[in-house]
Amino acid sequence: MHAQRSKPATAQAARSSNPGRPKDLAKRAAILEAAKQLFTQNGYAGVSMDQIAQAAGVSKLTVYSHFGDKDGLFAEVVRAHCEQAMPAHLFEPDPDLPLRERLTLVARAFLQMVMTPEAIAGHRILCSPQVAQSGISELFWDAGPARIDTAFTALLQRRIEAGQLEIPEPSRASCHFFTLLKGNIHAQAVLGHGFDSSTEELNAHLNSVVDLFLRAYAVR
Repeated sequence: MHAQRSKPATAQAARSSNPGRPKDLAKRAAILEAAKQLFTQNGYAGVSMDQIAQAAGVSKLTVYSHFGDKDGLFAEVVRAHCEQAMPAHLFEPDPDLPLRERLTLVARAFLQMVMTPEAIAGHRILCSPQVAQSGISELFWDAGPARIDTAFTALLQRRIEAGQLEIPEPSRASCHFFTLLKGNIHAQAVLGHGFDSSTEELNAHLNSVVDLFLRAYAVR
């Protein structure tokens, strides 16, 4: 009798243990979304872990268990934003995709990412005195710009090996590419200065950057 009852109990325990993972992922996603919205609205110093926990509908202990501290949470918000806007497959080898098309895809994804309200708010946060004097800027760099630069430099290296590009220093060329893409429009957005954000203007800007990059580095 006891043995027969223990089997359903064991099965029930096994079934109840599996849903925990999706719930944890859901909580993590909710925390990241709440943190992104609060950091965007109030800046880094104006947000507490209590506020993030309340907005996410979880306990403060849950927030700390997922991200360690507020610095780690901010860095993870940046990483998640970058990975969503510029996923790894954007940089993966595809010899059938023409070089210009690949560069245009990367350029468009990057420009759309850095011009979002969340990215502009993040840039302003990093320029604040409290953050500039802390280790958050390094966390931000590693989670965002460094990841993208490494992936794009590897993409350029593969195209060099394929005989499509001639670049003495791929990492420097990567810096050139993304700096040109930001141009004046990103600075104007950070400063709250009006600029033409129409799709036509942004496409014209990124296409001109791709043209310039290829004139400088494409094998003729």
